[in-house]
Amino acid sequence: MNNIIKKSQDIKDWLISVRRDFHMYPELGIEEYRTMNKICNILEELNIEYKNEVADTGVVGIIRGNHKGKTIALRADMDALPIFERNNVEYKSKIDGKMHACGHDAHMTILLGVAKILVEMKEEIKGNIKLIFQPAEETIGGAERMIKEGIMENPKVDAVFGLHMAPEIPVGKIGIKYGKMNASSDTLNIQIFGESTHGAYPHSGVDSIVIASQVINALQTIVSRKVSPIDSAVISIGQINGGTAHNIISNSVNMKGTLRTLSPKTRDVALTNIKDIVENIPKTMGGKGKFIREEGYMSLINSDNMVNLVRESVNQLLGEKNVITIDSPSLGVEDFSYFLKDTDGAFFRLGCRNEKKDIIYDGHSDRFNIDENSLPIGVAIQVLNVIKFLK
Repeated sequence: MNNIIKKSQDIKDWLISVRRDFHMYPELGIEEYRTMNKICNILEELNIEYKNEVADTGVVGIIRGNHKGKTIALRADMDALPIFERNNVEYKSKIDGKMHACGHDAHMTILLGVAKILVEMKEEIKGNIKLIFQPAEETIGGAERMIKEGIMENPKVDAVFGLHMAPEIPVGKIGIKYGKMNASSDTLNIQIFGESTHGAYPHSGVDSIVIASQVINALQTIVSRKVSPIDSAVISIGQINGGTAHNIISNSVNMKGTLRTLSPKTRDVALTNIKDIVENIPKTMGGKGKFIREEGYMSLINSDNMVNLVRESVNQLLGEKNVITIDSPSLGVEDFSYFLKDTDGAFFRLGCRNEKKDIIYDGHSDRFNIDENSLPIGVAIQVLNVIKFLK
């Protein structure tokens, strides 16, 4: 174990250099061409075979061990966010309006660090390691697209691991979660149709705004009356537009919202009830309703046996006191969930908070940053996860 920690610490300066380069040149989803090329250049320097332009800008490397065995995959997301960075650091984003505000620069760096260490050990490795650099986690969802292009096959992946920087957890500590970790998401598009008339004679028309208000109120009863109190769901309407003038009964209203759920069953129940409410309440009031669902990410559900493996790795490297078991899942989403749909695996959180350095800001903040001491820690944990699984 000490050898793994030493190898990871020995490349700390290299990790910091790589991470800062990614940070200074952020690219949004499906625009990550410079990022892709940098990853490919490093893999070439390490003599690691790879395929690029997977799902447009993704990269999949593979380290083939000297002995037959299972295949493990490690994933890092690549894309940045449309945010103006406010950190006053030497490696501040050089691209106005774009910033690595969620730690994906660190995720890629850690995976490259893992590759750098493991490729030197490949003669000892029993099995294969796939290195997945995934685009568009923040936008259209690169994970599902990469899977459809066959990256989990040839050789078939037996387990998959991923990590995420955690600004709520102090550097040197790791957060693990058994079972459900992140919610699924759906965008709700709702249209209400009535009949326009003069505001002085509402009885001559059908008021789509009044109908919409009834629909919004009814939607909230799904969470309170159709979902178990010990389960979780959120229905939020964030946009509503309707009407052309203050004295005209509006003939249509458009609404847009989001549904977040933790279990697939609850997701189905909620979607069925949303459709029923949107279509039936307007009918009773003389109007019409239409519901269009835009399917988002699925729930991220960890495999308990793989979470145990991560726990063991952290215990051996950092000590049991530095493992934090996360009690409650997040209603935020993460498309690593698609990798776990048909494959055992675990997603965990890598502490990067340091209050003394003012590294305290949440992900997607224009002040987000990481304590770079977290980089070799992430590398060491993922290296040991690989070794333990392939044994």
